[in-house]
Amino acid sequence: MGARVEARGWGWRHADRAKLAVSQLDLTIEPGEAVLLLGPSGAGKSTLLAALAGVLGDHEDDGQELGSLLVDGRHPTDARGAVGLVLQDPQANTVLARIGDDVAFGCENLGVPRAETWVRVREALDAVGLRMPLDRSTAQLSGGERQRLAIAGVLAMRPNLILLDEPTANLDPAGVEEVREAVVRAAEVTGATLIVIEHRVDVWRSSVDRVVVLGTEQHLLADGAPDVILEEQRESLLAAGVWIGGHEPTVPRGERAPGEDLLVADGLGFGRADYPLHTQFGATLRAGESTVVLGPNGAGKTTLALTLAGLLKPVAGDVRASSALREAGEDADRRRGGWALGRFRAAGPVGPHPSAWRSRQLLTRIGTVFQQPEHQFVAGTVRRELEVGPDAVGRGRRETSERVDELLAALRLSHLAEAHPFTLSGGEQRRLSVATVLATAPRVLIFDEPTFGQDRRTWTELVTIMSRLVSEGHSLVSVTHDEQLVRVLGDQRIRIEAHDRKNEKVPA
Repeated sequence: MGARVEARGWGWRHADRAKLAVSQLDLTIEPGEAVLLLGPSGAGKSTLLAALAGVLGDHEDDGQELGSLLVDGRHPTDARGAVGLVLQDPQANTVLARIGDDVAFGCENLGVPRAETWVRVREALDAVGLRMPLDRSTAQLSGGERQRLAIAGVLAMRPNLILLDEPTANLDPAGVEEVREAVVRAAEVTGATLIVIEHRVDVWRSSVDRVVVLGTEQHLLADGAPDVILEEQRESLLAAGVWIGGHEPTVPRGERAPGEDLLVADGLGFGRADYPLHTQFGATLRAGESTVVLGPNGAGKTTLALTLAGLLKPVAGDVRASSALREAGEDADRRRGGWALGRFRAAGPVGPHPSAWRSRQLLTRIGTVFQQPEHQFVAGTVRRELEVGPDAVGRGRRETSERVDELLAALRLSHLAEAHPFTLSGGEQRRLSVATVLATAPRVLIFDEPTFGQDRRTWTELVTIMSRLVSEGHSLVSVTHDEQLVRVLGDQRIRIEAHDRKNEKVPA
């Protein structure tokens, strides 16, 4: 049976925040209902799902809870076995080293008999389209494949309440369809209640009974049948940043003219040393040009991006930086060389191969935004996070402060300047990760899924900044499934296919 959800004046304040993440929420969801939860980035959607899953914590160091939130009449911490949650971060969902064990983990915790567990594991993996050997290492999965894995783990548990936080954000178009249908089918068969967060309405519009919208002030903005809400409150929803089909945002492209070569890949083989994904790959990244990397989940897009960024060594072939790119950071190198502290001294001449550069040599030449934002956070506050790069390249205090304030305002993070990066929403973390790279303005910027977790408004602002960087002579590379981003920034398009997976044996 599905679970009943009831909120009465419910709210939550994170321990390090003055403002409530969710405030005065009154909401009832009946057993078996399918609900699409919408709202702008930072409205408290993920906080609500975490609360329903009983994982916000119950100590004052975790935060303060107001009002009441019940799952089948119980506090969520007492109903954990009946709730399945897929987190926004695909990697955070992965528990064990092999995909079969990872999907079985929830069932084993619930005491499901072993024979039934493995039947459920195979059914769930097949339902989400992750057709791989059960002993495949989870470390070898792409972000999109990890997302499918997490959803399979929840479906195998057969919970009364299924909670999905942007489950299709890292999936290719075919994967979006496959995963959505698997979730809807599982909810229908088991009678489970479904609550799903997604910024793009059209993905789930025809598959849900209700749309619930949280507003910018963390309260209930709208609640009702999808067609009614999306028609009657279209303008207010668009103003709040909700993605509605037929209302794609407009981003100025500016003047663009490909300039000098900055980075050249020639006969490139990329991947792990014992597991190359592709060989004989060639591409040139030019100043004033934007490149998008397309392809299905698992094709190796992230691996290619990390290789171009100098963070992985090529398995074969070559990635070479032009003299123009090598010279781009020389002023910063000289500034560091004049500092008294030895750890900031210049690291010597910069050679042509980025994979041989030191981190501070990369900092002003090639910047990388990882697929998981938290992988690049090193400081205790948002402001300090943005100061790390400028400090490392020897910028003065005043220049750094002005740059940080500019980025905070441009990416709607000013009100979070003193918050810890790990307490931000997924969309806020993504904007912060982009800002950390922009802080040192490298000539080449490589983004892995730069727009996931963004509402319509923050997407527009972020992509406008990216477009302006291209017009200013930077070279951008974006790994993406975002069709709107491709439309704006797809000057050069590279598509790679998962050739390495074609002949792989699939478990019976």
